[in-house]
Amino acid sequence: MLFPFDNSYARLPERFYARVKPTPVAAPRLVKLNRELAELLGADVEALASDEGVAVLSGNRVPENADPIALAYAGHQFGSFVHQLGDGRAILLGEVVGKDGKRRDVQMKGSGRTPFSRGGDGRAALGPVLREYVVSEAMAAYGIPTTRSLAAVITGEPVARETLLPGAVLTRIAASHLRVGTFEYFAARDDLEALRILVDYALARHYPDAKAGDSPALTLLERLVDAYARLVASWLGVGFVHGVMNTDNTTISGETIDYGPCAFLDEYHPMKRFSSIDRGGRYAFMNQPRIAQWNLARFAEAVLPLVATEEEAAVRRATEALERFGPEFERAHAAVLRKKLGLFLERPDDPELAGDLLERLAAGEVDYTVFFRSLADSAADAAHDEACASLFRDPGAFHDWAERWRARLAQEDVAPEDRRRSMRAVNPALVPRNHRIEEAIAAASERGDLGPFETLVAALARPYDDDPRYAHLKQPPQPEERVTRTFCGT
Repeated sequence: MLFPFDNSYARLPERFYARVKPTPVAAPRLVKLNRELAELLGADVEALASDEGVAVLSGNRVPENADPIALAYAGHQFGSFVHQLGDGRAILLGEVVGKDGKRRDVQMKGSGRTPFSRGGDGRAALGPVLREYVVSEAMAAYGIPTTRSLAAVITGEPVARETLLPGAVLTRIAASHLRVGTFEYFAARDDLEALRILVDYALARHYPDAKAGDSPALTLLERLVDAYARLVASWLGVGFVHGVMNTDNTTISGETIDYGPCAFLDEYHPMKRFSSIDRGGRYAFMNQPRIAQWNLARFAEAVLPLVATEEEAAVRRATEALERFGPEFERAHAAVLRKKLGLFLERPDDPELAGDLLERLAAGEVDYTVFFRSLADSAADAAHDEACASLFRDPGAFHDWAERWRARLAQEDVAPEDRRRSMRAVNPALVPRNHRIEEAIAAASERGDLGPFETLVAALARPYDDDPRYAHLKQPPQPEERVTRTFCGT
């Protein structure tokens, strides 16, 4: 038995999904197996790496006790509601309860057509598979809630996008694949029974400690508000731009999902965007908190009939829950910024100090990751200030701010080296630089060279370390190397 499957979603009513098997591929070959994650899942690691395991990971064989299904869901995409989306190129093989006692989905992306494919080929190209593997595992290393990548397999078959590209399948691991769009799907069909089932299922699976009270739907909404306030704040802490924050990419578990057109900041700018399909900047860097709240409002609308029997009371209670998002996010974001600045205690003026710095970073087009990593050295020794200042067009912009920062540091009795150590634990040395990901994708897709991909995976497994082997990965891109647009894999 490759996976110790213990399926629950497949036992829900059949209108929640479609039963479908993966489509076999021509010549599967293993690109990468996440052995540590496989161990956590209780999977047979050596068997997964064998020909038999690759047959399963490519879709050529359905493993024992699997119950393959494609999930039904809808969603708001760039603000417009789509009545039916669903897993058009993904199949949920089943669920496992890992060695840590947590239940997780085992899903295959790029595994062929399903009833939800809407004319698509159901396949994935190698490039987006490698991108998701690199970025999702980096996010896990940062401690940010995320789906994980268990394996990547080349199919031996081309997929047609703008050009013919090598095909691949990603095995994705998630706390579940329930989305805001799952609830919207049944709300659009006035299926209150399905909504009640989903609410109870989601609470039991993701928030088992929640006391539902008289309204389980309201309890779930409140938990989502808290989860997304913390999640988006953590994204901003590492400079992550999701790029496609549609409601079908808003998980009920509070995990980051869908690494299609995502990117990381090089130089800081609050309205930075990369996604080629986000022409208006809807999902720009600092718009992400607002959009998270907007997506949660769509969830509230979907479950509103379950919040209270009287519509007026339901609207009032849901609105009160949603209005908590702003203060909760501000608290979470302020805590992230305090840690990045090396502040151990909370002071009323801290948000203004952090905001002033961010404005100066934007004006000076300062690299976000390099600056905060360098600031940790300044916290230990003011002699390093010149190195920080040199990152700005006008070095005085840093020195002016640093005077206030040092006065604030002096209010806390913390040893300089302890402060430096704490800052280095939250300000990564490495992020998945967009140009480095593109280099890895090009090497693998055009030349069959997986070396750059393997280097990124190895380096980003320990992103807070200063490993001299990966010093080149710290460097911001040269002007000609900058990635200004990223693309979905469909």
